[in-house]
Amino acid sequence: MARLGLIAGNGKFPFLVLDAARAQGYEVVVAAIREETDPGIESKGASAVYWLSLGELSKLIETFKREGVTRAVMAGQVKHKQIFSSIKPDWRLAKLLLSLGTRNTDSLLGAVAKVLADEGIVLENSTALLEPLLAKPGALTRRAPSEVERKNVEYGRAVARQLAEYDIGQTVVIAESACVAVEAMEGTDATIARAGEIMRSLEGEASTLERALTVVKIAKPAQDMRFDVPVIGLATIETMKSAGASCLAIDAGRCLLLDGDVIVQAADAAGICIVGE
Repeated sequence: MARLGLIAGNGKFPFLVLDAARAQGYEVVVAAIREETDPGIESKGASAVYWLSLGELSKLIETFKREGVTRAVMAGQVKHKQIFSSIKPDWRLAKLLLSLGTRNTDSLLGAVAKVLADEGIVLENSTALLEPLLAKPGALTRRAPSEVERKNVEYGRAVARQLAEYDIGQTVVIAESACVAVEAMEGTDATIARAGEIMRSLEGEASTLERALTVVKIAKPAQDMRFDVPVIGLATIETMKSAGASCLAIDAGRCLLLDGDVIVQAADAAGICIVGE
């Protein structure tokens, strides 16, 4: 059987890749990140699971080589703030970090991918095994965006496209064509929650802002589908409900719906529309 390495971050994404790979006949060797990966990964039928701390790049390479892995997938988030806190780089990663001009996700993971390739381990698109879960174009929910929400989506996408190349702003939250919140290191759900707090802080009933929020999540202009792929899950819908957000716009073909149709059903129940652009 063909062997596939899985570098597993947090959340559900690594579990979906593992299940899909096994269903397609792969033996999967998991490199689980001790600071991020759900321990439940050990009970999901991988050929082997190795636990590595952030920064142990040499150990990752040695593990995959020992297991005969020449193809690998990165799946699951590693929180951006971990780069500045939990990470304890070994000599190989320390050398790589010193060579970077900027320490954003693209530059760091791109450099890691090159080091792996130099060692004979090719990183493949993390969505290759999960094509059915990529967002389709058009309204995914029963309700399509209203005229106000459509204007918010157009403005939000224009803002996000300008910011995303700097590795920020992949998620922006808009009200009445005004930008309420921009994502930085905190992640999508925390950005949405912060936007809700801002709107609740507005005094009085009257406001020049329509209180309902529109969330726009895009892929980067030159999104590398090997890593840091935009994803949404049920938690995103729950956070939107709490924040008072009524519309979610995502990139068709470049954003994963981790919970599949269950996300759409939850959005319908909450009166939230989801649209693929």
